[in-house]
Amino acid sequence: MADYKELTRVATQVRRDIIRMVHGAKNGHPGGALGCTDLLVLLYFKLMKHNNKNFSMDGKDEDLFFLSNGHISAVLYSTLARAGYFDVKELATHRKLNSRLQGHPTPHEHLPGIRIASGSLGQGLSVAVGAALAKKLNNDDKFVYVLMGDGEQQEGQIWEAAMFAPHNKVSNLIGFVDYNGIQIDGHTKDVLDLMDLGKKYESFGWEVLSCDGNNFESLESTILKAQANRSNGKPKMVIMHTQMGYPIDFMMGNHKWHGNAPNDEQKDKALAQLEVTLGDY
Repeated sequence: MADYKELTRVATQVRRDIIRMVHGAKNGHPGGALGCTDLLVLLYFKLMKHNNKNFSMDGKDEDLFFLSNGHISAVLYSTLARAGYFDVKELATHRKLNSRLQGHPTPHEHLPGIRIASGSLGQGLSVAVGAALAKKLNNDDKFVYVLMGDGEQQEGQIWEAAMFAPHNKVSNLIGFVDYNGIQIDGHTKDVLDLMDLGKKYESFGWEVLSCDGNNFESLESTILKAQANRSNGKPKMVIMHTQMGYPIDFMMGNHKWHGNAPNDEQKDKALAQLEVTLGDY
């Protein structure tokens, strides 16, 4: 898959899945999941070198992706299923009793594509740094990617990992901050202002890039630049500007949709804005 038209088709279907999964569970986090869909689709359907048929926990000779803000699990589950890791029909079990698709991803469920438990915010960057360092020590030239929320940057553990990575020249690590300016209690600037997040990472020794996280061309060119600059020895952090709830008109920019499921009417209204492209589960 190479062209943006096809990636858009996949992303549209993933967004339909998210709406239906969260509605079906009557619980979940649709806003951030919808906003981050384009990144995951671009990675899994074009940029990442990964094995969807013979999943292994060590991921040797594969690019790895870690979801730190695990509450947006619906987008990861849909992307993995649409990429062939498991049957798309299993998406109907999201957040149900005895399902492998729990609210926060967990490896003990043995779901292909899941390598860590995530959702305890602040931990994902540390895990990704460790995985990237292990690849360097093993002469594995693949990349490690990690996605975090912007509200998550308020966690102290983030900044321990942020110090460690440049000191150890973990240049095969590319991080993303979903910068939509909204967390569960409101706008980040009101809850705990992040100020200039890019300058903070730069001061810790990272190379910082920014992009429009809801635009495939902007995302891809930024990621390719981050990959190409590997030789400078610095880990990369992409400040990814997104809109919570994108592209559903009544969800965008509203912190209510950080952690609320749509009712029947809202579900239908949202799906009416997203055409069926690959077939609903």
